[in-house]
This record gives sequence, C-alpha cells and structure tokens, in this order.
Amino acid sequence: MAKMRAVQVSRAGGPLELVERRVPDPGPGQVRVRIEACGVCHSDVLTKEGLWPGLQYPRVPGHEIAGVVDEVGKDVRPWKAGERVGVGWHGGHCGYCSSCRRGDFLFCKVSPKVTGIAIDGGYEEFAVIPAEALARIPDGLSPVEAAPLMDAGVTTFNALRNAGARSGDLVAVLGIGGLGHLGIQFAAKMGFDVVAIARGGDKEALARKLGARIYIDSRKQNPSVELARLGGARLVLATATDGAAMTAALGGLGVNGRLLVVGAPQDPLQVPAGTLIGGSKSVAGWASGRSIDSEDTLDFAMKTGVRSMNEVYPFEKAADAYDRMLSGDARFRVVMSMRT
Repeated sequence: MAKMRAVQVSRAGGPLELVERRVPDPGPGQVRVRIEACGVCHSDVLTKEGLWPGLQYPRVPGHEIAGVVDEVGKDVRPWKAGERVGVGWHGGHCGYCSSCRRGDFLFCKVSPKVTGIAIDGGYEEFAVIPAEALARIPDGLSPVEAAPLMDAGVTTFNALRNAGARSGDLVAVLGIGGLGHLGIQFAAKMGFDVVAIARGGDKEALARKLGARIYIDSRKQNPSVELARLGGARLVLATATDGAAMTAALGGLGVNGRLLVVGAPQDPLQVPAGTLIGGSKSVAGWASGRSIDSEDTLDFAMKTGVRSMNEVYPFEKAADAYDRMLSGDARFRVVMSMRT
C-alpha cells in the first residue's frame, strides 16, 4: 500500500505528530487531493486543544488547502485528475436539510463537515474531500498564494461583498493582521473609501500601501470621533480579536452603519443599545463561505492583485509553523509548503 506523511493530533491538547499513513482512497462523491500547500490558521487550535464538541481523534488539522486533484471517486462531477483545487473551512454538507435547501451549506444541520475537524485536513500529503467542497484555483495564483485565501481570504472578501456597502462608501477595517491586511486590500479593490484602524503609528505606511486612504492610530485618536468627522462609516469590518477595540469603533458608524465581526474577540463586545437605535445601526457576524465563495475569492484576488503576506515553512516543520502562528508575531499568515 502506498504511504504518505501526515501531521496529526492524537488527543486533546496533544502534540503535533509527524506520522506515516496509508494514502486514502476516495469513495463515491469524494476526491483525493494531492496537497501542495496548507495555511496554518488560529482556528486549528480547536482541533489541537479539543475545543470542538464531538471531535474524534486522531485528527489531521488544516482548512486552508491548495492542491491538485489526484483521483476522483464514483459519481463525481465535474472534477478531473490534474485540476488545481482549494479546500476551506466548508468541507461538505448533507444537501437536503432546511439550511442546505436554502443554499446555506456552511450551516448544514445534519452533517456539517468542517475541514480539519470533522474530516482530516491539510496537514498531510493527500486528503480525501467531498467533491462539493472543492474550489477551482486559477493559474495566476501559486499554491502558497492560494492557500490562505481559502479561509482568511474568503472570510474578508465574502463579508465585504455581502455587507450592503456600495462603491465609494466609507469602510473601516479594524485591525491589520492576518485578516485585516487582506480586508484592506479587498475593500480598496472593491472601490470603497478605506480607513484602516490599528494601534500605533508603525503600521500606517503598510496600511496605505495596502490601499487605505486614511489611517487612524487608536492609541492617539478616538476611532469613533475620527470616523464621525469623516461622515460616519457605512461599514466597520472588525478583524481584530479585541472586544474593547470593537466597542470603541461603534460610535463611528454612520446612519444604517454596520459593525461586521469576523475576528472572534476573547473579551466581551459591549454594545450600548442607544448607539444602535440612534441611526439604525447594527452589529453582526460573518463566517467564511461556501466553496463557490472561495472560488470567487481566488478569482477576484488573481485578477486584482490581492495577495496574502505569508511566512512559509516546510511541511516537516509543521510544529514550528503552528507555534509561529500562535505567537501572533507572524506577518501575516503562516503557510506550510509541501515543496521543500
């Protein structure tokens, strides 16, 4: 039997282990993907630390996959061997529950498959993936460029295009990190008037390079006051995992403005009711996207030049790559490449 390398977690809180496994065979409706790169996302903590209910071990983490179709199972259409594909958080769905019948596959009520949690993910050389979870990668993107767009990319892109803002509207991106640096680029390329909000003046040059017209240093300026002076934001895309920072930006929303949360804060987000009522403002969350949304993200990024800023590690250094991601010091995404 053919063998492959995989990095697995054998128990909740256990180490990342480099092991040898049998190359899996795709079943009906499945595709085997030869993985070329995989992003290391903070959500991989859910697998490593056992924070997801019902998680079964051993499990291979990773939901930012870029690779090539290696073999297709029975009744798979339209995928063929040799095609470049990506896999994100959405790893499959039942297709018949009320959520799926409305197209909300990400919130399947029967068998929601999260890549790297419900099924083995991208910390391995080959993975078997439900065919409905695949997104086509355009030729203009390398595997390392495409991988982080399968989660961080689709999350920010999809949130922005579904938030109700129109070209020319004032859109603020809160935080310049793994999500925020992509959010600024996507917002600028979509034609929004982009404001970047972060702590300290050291990020201003980068923010403007990424596409922000205005920079707000939250250490020296009050984000709500500054946004209000600009007429109020139609949208604040909250990528920073800081509830207090989100609260501080709420007052800067314009009439019908929206605070859209894509970064999960550790501390509570405090929302004064009066702030929402005055001006019909709102707070909402956004979670990733379907496989077709990922495909749209990749296509848009390729055509407009949006690129993730990555630190690349060889697959053999998966534990180091994970630790680097966890440190918060990476600029800005960590990606493992199978091509050493």
